[in-house]
Amino acid sequence: MAPPKQPPQPPFAKDERVLCFHMEMLYEAKILDVQGGENGEPWQYKIHYKGWKSSWDDWVPQDRVRKFTDENKHLASQLLSQFKVLQSGKAAKQQPKKLGGRSGAGGSDLSSARGSEERTAGAPAATTQSGRGPRRARDWDLEHEDAFHQRPSIKLPLPDHLKAMLVDDWENVTKNNQLVPLPHVHPVDEILNDYVNYERPNRQEGSASLEVLEETIAGLREYFDKCLGRILLYRFERMQFHELHMQWNSDAADEHKGPCGTYGAEHLCRLLVSLPELIAQTNMDQQSVNRLREELTKFTTWFGRHATNYFVSDYETPSQEYVDKARGV
Repeated sequence: MAPPKQPPQPPFAKDERVLCFHMEMLYEAKILDVQGGENGEPWQYKIHYKGWKSSWDDWVPQDRVRKFTDENKHLASQLLSQFKVLQSGKAAKQQPKKLGGRSGAGGSDLSSARGSEERTAGAPAATTQSGRGPRRARDWDLEHEDAFHQRPSIKLPLPDHLKAMLVDDWENVTKNNQLVPLPHVHPVDEILNDYVNYERPNRQEGSASLEVLEETIAGLREYFDKCLGRILLYRFERMQFHELHMQWNSDAADEHKGPCGTYGAEHLCRLLVSLPELIAQTNMDQQSVNRLREELTKFTTWFGRHATNYFVSDYETPSQEYVDKARGV
């Protein structure tokens, strides 16, 4: 008789001392908990950043975690040195990046989150988005608190009824153990396409105004794709996301491919709430930030008027098996 099959073991263990990417930097951290690994599900790690309050603890995918080795500590030091060069102004002569979602060799401002999926062990990508993260003055010293808050930021007004819908969304998922039915009947791709079709006639063909519109919407798509699994999900939704992620990576053809083709208004609204902090982490100048605020305000105003057309009316109740797994029973 063959011995029983051993469950897969995660590459990183609970309580292990590690380094973890946040933005373009590596921070010393400790793994508090581990999830995933069953049926090919990707590993997820709950991270505590050394020297910071538990409110900064975050669930991160495996490709953001690195072994605490001399080689990786050297990489962290290199990234720190590069950051200090940028802060000193030596990179001031570089041509400003364009606003929006069109990516050149170095990416773009609104789409600067290339995401940790594109990292390799030896060559991390420029940035990853996880909301405003640790700003440390120890171990891997990065920047002063004042300098962080001096970065350009935006205030993005959200209609009151959208805020109320967000509260209902939070209660449905976290309190009632319900899920948004997916694939969504009105995915993010559809919503953004509808807005472009609505707004395009107001822009002259070939104008800078039309170009900014197209780049802003392209940037929203990219931000949504990169941020969904990192900061837009409640814990109860992560198993649903893992199942969908495996489908996206399979060879089976499906019109609902990727976050923008699968998720809808509820999660897009969560992104709009997070955008001010995300944009504060880019290197846009104040003029670009002002233009972006204008475009996003127009979008949120339109979105607020049509929200009832895109939000689901009923959430679904998953099986007890799903609830038990999601709650770690």
